[in-house]
Amino acid sequence: MTGKTADLNRIRYFLAVAEAGSFTAAAERLDVAKAIVSQQVARLEGELGVTLFTRTTRRVVLTEAGEAFSQRCGPLLQQLDDAVQQLDAAHAEPRGVLRVTAPADYAASMLAPALAAFARPYPGLQLDVVATHEVLDLVAERIDLAIRMGWLQDSSLKASKLASFAQWVVASPGFAASSTVSHPAELATQPAILLNLLASPATWTFAAAGIEACTVRLNGVAQTNSPPTLLALVQAGAGIGIAPDFMVQEAIRRGELIRLLPDWQLPEGGIYAVYPAGRHLPAKVRLFIDFFRDWLGRQANQAISSSQSALPPTTR
Repeated sequence: MTGKTADLNRIRYFLAVAEAGSFTAAAERLDVAKAIVSQQVARLEGELGVTLFTRTTRRVVLTEAGEAFSQRCGPLLQQLDDAVQQLDAAHAEPRGVLRVTAPADYAASMLAPALAAFARPYPGLQLDVVATHEVLDLVAERIDLAIRMGWLQDSSLKASKLASFAQWVVASPGFAASSTVSHPAELATQPAILLNLLASPATWTFAAAGIEACTVRLNGVAQTNSPPTLLALVQAGAGIGIAPDFMVQEAIRRGELIRLLPDWQLPEGGIYAVYPAGRHLPAKVRLFIDFFRDWLGRQANQAISSSQSALPPTTR
């Protein structure tokens, strides 16, 4: 069984005439020619098989069917217009709940202050932060955005790179003073604290300008799934460790850690915004990705400035 259908735009023309009381006034309101309004209403009547207006040379009056149709369609079209406006507003300004997940240590040290600064101008935005090293199912957990570190695996999710970070070999001042390390190969004989979140926590490849790359297998004497715990063990003198530069720069500046082998580079890791694939990104996600990328850039520049200002004049 088939029913009658009507063009939505023609219904808009009909309602304009019904509200204005004439085809001329409706045409002026819609900023179109009167003939177009008359033509569209006539086609609508043809689609519906009913007469909506009684027309005379002096006035236009709704028929009984036209009155009933106007009363039913008017509120529905207004609701549709309101829904479109709300959608446009939601796309332009963050609102609702922004649910983000990140590793616990990164969520506390980097993500939280960025989120606070981002949300401050938007009273309609609420934050929900899931701090965990577990790789969550973003769709099943209804998560808008995940911040992931290191090297991404292939997946159906979309990713946007926010920043890069270097990996540094660090040790406590006492450990560094008692064990001179001048080449990556010498790390194999040193006790090391391993981060077992990584796929190969003990195997690292070092590179230096003009020198052949060197792959080393570390002598792991302890392991942990927590970067802050790894650094605590390193600071306590349990062994050397490898950590992202942003996690150790301040401790190095304060003299709590020493960077070993500064002329050798390890593979850079990435900081990524990962989100479910979809045709349109909500404003809250799209704007925070842009904001966080800029925020990380400013933090990196500040760290560079701080480290340079901390150097003695002869080493600058």
